[in-house]
Amino acid sequence: MAYSKELWDECKRKCRLNNEDIDLAKRLGLNPRSLIKNIPSKSEPWKAPVKDWLREIEAKRGKKSAQKQKRKGQAAE
Repeated sequence: MAYSKELWDECKRKCRLNNEDIDLAKRLGLNPRSLIKNIPSKSEPWKAPVKDWLREIEAKRGKKSAQKQKRKGQAAE
């Protein structure tokens, strides 16, 4: 489902993201509502800011895909 530009703009403003972060969220398949829901409140000091949370997800997915490629290469040998 495609989300409207207005929703992405609202998300960008509320989560304090830049265009690069918005593009990353779209590539990861996240929607603007999920980003807004993950804004940490003052009572949630353990939660990372949305910008950092996006980078963590990207790193985890990159690590998983690298492991998958490695396993694929070992199986082919």
